[in-house]
Amino acid sequence: MKNHLFIFILIGIAFSCTAKKAKQSLTADQTVFRDVNLVNVSTGAINKAHVIVKGKTIEKILSPDEEVDFAKAKVIEGKGNYLTPGLAEMHAHIPDKPWDDPLVQETLFLYLSNGVTTIRGMLGNEAHLPLREKAATQEILSPRIFTSSPSLNENTVSTTEEATKKVKNYAESGYDFLKLHPGIRKHVFDSIVAAANKYGIPFAGHVSNLVGIRHALKNGYQTIDHVDGFIEGLVPKEAGVNPTENGFFGYNFTELAEPNTIAELVALSKENKVWVVPTQALFDRWFSPIPAEELVAQEEMQYMSPQTRENWVNSKNNLTTGDNFNEEKWKKFNQIRYQLIKALQEDGHGLLLGSDAPQVFNVPGFSIHHEINGMLAAGLRPLEILQIGTLNPAKYFNGNFGAIKEGMEADLILLKANPLEDLNRLKNPLGVMARGQWISEEMIKEKLKQIAKKNK
Repeated sequence: MKNHLFIFILIGIAFSCTAKKAKQSLTADQTVFRDVNLVNVSTGAINKAHVIVKGKTIEKILSPDEEVDFAKAKVIEGKGNYLTPGLAEMHAHIPDKPWDDPLVQETLFLYLSNGVTTIRGMLGNEAHLPLREKAATQEILSPRIFTSSPSLNENTVSTTEEATKKVKNYAESGYDFLKLHPGIRKHVFDSIVAAANKYGIPFAGHVSNLVGIRHALKNGYQTIDHVDGFIEGLVPKEAGVNPTENGFFGYNFTELAEPNTIAELVALSKENKVWVVPTQALFDRWFSPIPAEELVAQEEMQYMSPQTRENWVNSKNNLTTGDNFNEEKWKKFNQIRYQLIKALQEDGHGLLLGSDAPQVFNVPGFSIHHEINGMLAAGLRPLEILQIGTLNPAKYFNGNFGAIKEGMEADLILLKANPLEDLNRLKNPLGVMARGQWISEEMIKEKLKQIAKKNK
């Protein structure tokens, strides 16, 4: 009897093992990245897997050892390649034109072509509200869109009454947040804060030099962009400067700034949970000693119109030639910015990846790679930079994206090599997936070719 029982147990074990290895059959409505190297942006680990997408979401992640029938599914070969989450451009601009305008479509594609699957539009327009919905329902090929209100600045909100009225209107219109620009007087800013809290809409953007970085941080900005106001905040009170004479993001106060007070401002940002979007690409390219002629000759400039390129050359030359710009002073200014960025990463609430595109010599999509280089120059590690472009934006938006996990929206970039070893490998992807929509390398090249031809 005991022998019979032993045999039955062995048979049961054998049957159980066989059942575990039963082949999984995929269906025609599934897309699979087969045998790909999966980049875990939380830990930096690399694991081989089959990543299966259905609709907008990542349905399953299977071990490559599992038996899978791929015959009916759409297969994207991943062997030897790497899969990362899509990137977020947290300081983007969209043309203020209807959703079906060709320039709008081209701009959105430029972002996608570089693996940017989420954009936060920083200069809102009423045309962006239906555009955001078209993107959400995938009626158009687009990154996920979040959009600000039209600008609140010294001209649009000159009184507390005007400020309160506009905040209410923008909240009721459905904008995701308010965009603040320079020049707002302190008492008007306080009315914006009160109205924003009342109507439940966050605010972000620039810090008015009449408000000051400390007052701004204590009043709950959702993000401060460009590291605006921080250099001014490093100037001691006894210097007695006129805040309106700060120059380009505090450049005029470079010699007065005391970097040993960085820790105080960083601590305030953490205490008040204020994210920072550095847009360092602006300061490494537009406001820098690099000649305009060198930048305008770069390959990515072919995707911008001749008029835009000409305007960018003029803008840079007006800003960085003559007695108002000094290369040695700029080096010190930029070094302080790097110190601020590194400290905000290590001890602040957190950084978000954003380059301010399209801005002077920042082509949509392409400029995110310049921003990545700026973060490297500031001393951030590759994994940290991937996190500020993926995990941090997802946390910021409380979104179901930013990592490659079952049940998350399928925002993915397929790459030829491991980006953690060299972040330049994020360029020229083998393909991009935006919430389940696959954009092949061939499609990217063809569409970029068309855009370049149009802008000759």
